[in-house]
Amino acid sequence: MSLKVCLLMVMILLTARINAQPPLKPYPQHVRYFAGVIRPNHISQQALDRTVTRFYDKWKLRYIKNVPGKLQSFVWFEGKGGKQCVSEGQGYGMVIMVLMAGHDPQAKVTYDNLWRYVRAHPGNRSKYLMAWAQKNNGQDLDRTTASDGDMDIAYSLLLAAKQWGNNGSINYLKEARATINEIMRFEVNPKTWTILLGEGLDDDSGDWFATRTSDFMPAHFKAFQQATGDIRWKKVIDAEYRLFSFMQNAYSPDAGLLPDFIVHTNKTPKPAQANFLESRYDGQYNYNACRDPWRIGTDYILNGDVRARNIVSKINSWVRQTTNNDTYNLSAGYTLQGNDIEHRYFEALSFIAPFGVSAMVNVKNQAWLNKVWVYLTGFKIKDYDYYDNSIKLLDMIIMSGNYWSPA
Repeated sequence: MSLKVCLLMVMILLTARINAQPPLKPYPQHVRYFAGVIRPNHISQQALDRTVTRFYDKWKLRYIKNVPGKLQSFVWFEGKGGKQCVSEGQGYGMVIMVLMAGHDPQAKVTYDNLWRYVRAHPGNRSKYLMAWAQKNNGQDLDRTTASDGDMDIAYSLLLAAKQWGNNGSINYLKEARATINEIMRFEVNPKTWTILLGEGLDDDSGDWFATRTSDFMPAHFKAFQQATGDIRWKKVIDAEYRLFSFMQNAYSPDAGLLPDFIVHTNKTPKPAQANFLESRYDGQYNYNACRDPWRIGTDYILNGDVRARNIVSKINSWVRQTTNNDTYNLSAGYTLQGNDIEHRYFEALSFIAPFGVSAMVNVKNQAWLNKVWVYLTGFKIKDYDYYDNSIKLLDMIIMSGNYWSPA
């Protein structure tokens, strides 16, 4: 046995011993959400918990990969476009890992390895932000960042501080505060208080006054403010709630849908034009905005912010009406007028699952929420990619009553 292998084995054993401390908030938590928030009631709480753990076990086996010869792990992007990992997925995995500690006795070891991978791939401007993508050979595609990935990573660190404390090999709270401060410094527009697409932008960039709607995570931002004492996070929350209310009223009064991207946030905001950044559907309710009902609805579920309920209630009313309360009528993409995007009549878990989270804000949605749960949990992991399966798992954790706030 080589010296290098021996040293690695010693490191693994020492790490396992350090990480042996039990979780303080083990799964399942059965969180008491804000008054009036519902969860699926057609099956028992124990059945909800078991459904989540069974899917989590399959998810972890498929998507958590180790870097050979290093105490690092990443959430596998399945090699699409020559990429092994993106920061968005890394953030998803880190949040999931903390919440599933207790069910998974190796959650802390895995989480710490995921964190070390993040720090091994810093962005251009800050070592606390993550380069948005790595190629299959492990090299960074480039060293620009993606705001949503960094925000989930920061939030996971706050969760980790509550789950395992800060006396081990990683001071999670210290790392979280440093990351949050750099997000505010590089990924928030100080003129409009909207979220920038990433840290690679300057105020003379054409994208300086553009934002991705799914990057608005108000429940995260409230936890960020509490952890750092930085009241600028309230400015971000208030500005984006105002922006979203305007966009619903101006561009989607019937459906309440938001576009993937909004431009001209400093003047009169409007949906982005086709091919603004990712696809011809950049100004429609597409594969970014599909996360909005989850991201926004969570703020009401945890904090009772009426603005969140008002926004997702419009979407709830429309989706139930347009599908005739039949989940099998859901499509994978919509215009802001609420019409199906042509040729998108197929099941996409990233669209289905967030509708379940948003349904939780009102007891009138109980039957619909139950249907979404049944429909969502009927799909097999092998038939979908990391994006669909990760969003499915996160939203199942919320719907089952096991999502909690570090605040």
